[in-house]
Amino acid sequence: MSQYLLLRHRDTPGLEKLDVYRKNGGFEALRKAVTGITPADLIQLVKDSGLRGRGGAGFPTGLKWSFCPTNIWPHYVVANADESEPGTFKDREIMEGNPFQFLEGLMIASYAVQANHAYIYLRGEFWRIARALDEKIAELEQAGLLGDKLFGTDYSLRLHTHLGAGAYICGEESALLESIEGKLGQPRLRPPFPAVVGLFAKPTVINNVETLTNLPPIVEHGSAWHREFGTEKSPGVKIFSLSGCINRPGNYELPLGTPYRELIFKLGGGIPGGRQIKAIMSAGASSALIKADDRALDTPMDYESVPTLGAQLGSASIIVIDDSVNIAWLTRKTVHFFEHESCGKCTPCREGTYWMGHIVDRIVASQADENDVDLLYAVARQMQNRCLCALGEFSTEAVVSGIDKFRPDYLELVQTMKEAA
Repeated sequence: MSQYLLLRHRDTPGLEKLDVYRKNGGFEALRKAVTGITPADLIQLVKDSGLRGRGGAGFPTGLKWSFCPTNIWPHYVVANADESEPGTFKDREIMEGNPFQFLEGLMIASYAVQANHAYIYLRGEFWRIARALDEKIAELEQAGLLGDKLFGTDYSLRLHTHLGAGAYICGEESALLESIEGKLGQPRLRPPFPAVVGLFAKPTVINNVETLTNLPPIVEHGSAWHREFGTEKSPGVKIFSLSGCINRPGNYELPLGTPYRELIFKLGGGIPGGRQIKAIMSAGASSALIKADDRALDTPMDYESVPTLGAQLGSASIIVIDDSVNIAWLTRKTVHFFEHESCGKCTPCREGTYWMGHIVDRIVASQADENDVDLLYAVARQMQNRCLCALGEFSTEAVVSGIDKFRPDYLELVQTMKEAA
């Protein structure tokens, strides 16, 4: 058996081919579900497994499915493959190396909520992956594993791919739905939530690629088996995308609850040039900065422990920052990313990201004073809890945590201006 559950292609050559995947047990979990498990029991199985969404929020997957009303039809399932977070590259590896396990998981989710059509929404830059997935979907139809009356039952399913146009905001689930419908990729006001009024105003389940890829082994081995990995409240394995100031960047599949120290120093090989680690971002550009002291490095990477550090695990896009990096410079990078990607629909995000960018530019150019650091902090704080979607909130995370925990980095640049004057 492969030592991997999600990145199985690493020790099973050719797993991206249908015959190889089927020789290694592929689509037996789907057959088991469709022919022997009722949709209600399948939802309960996933609830019992404790599987939580791997796209960032960590919401219980089975519970999310159960929100779909059974008196409104049709239902839809959408796979969120709009992987656009800086520092995140796990879903891409899954879709390129282990695509059939992802597709099988999508089909299992579709059966669970009795959806007859499911969509894969990919970021626009993933057009090669979209083309490859289209070919694999055609293979499944030809092999009788997808289409009408699956495995001799009354259940039928069609899969569709949909390419975005390179907008980060479409990773937000309601903006994603708007994009599929041919509208501007902007978030919807909620409620109603997608589980009740989603794609084409019908009940819709939206799951991340990694979340769906967990489903075939859970169906095959059971919920208790899934709980053998990870922690009690964060069961299972997780793919950690490691990047930044690190000797061995890449994707690492580990049980949830693995300490930062093990990932960064044992598996990642530590910091280049023997420099000291300074900070960690756990969820890519959208995360709060964690001061990388001994307490932080020994903290388990799971959905309950990381918040004790003032951050969130999110999608587990671990960016390592060493002591050569000025945090104000880093914050400028994140702020300009969110300013560029803001859809402009709500005022706090549209105006707030602009003004944060304007102020932090002056700080990094040593054209500001200490009052500007306070002003930057005040703008960010006033944006929090006032934006239509998470993008505006995320844009403030590095700013607020950076000034709270690394204020001397900002004052160093302010002092440079004083000395120049």
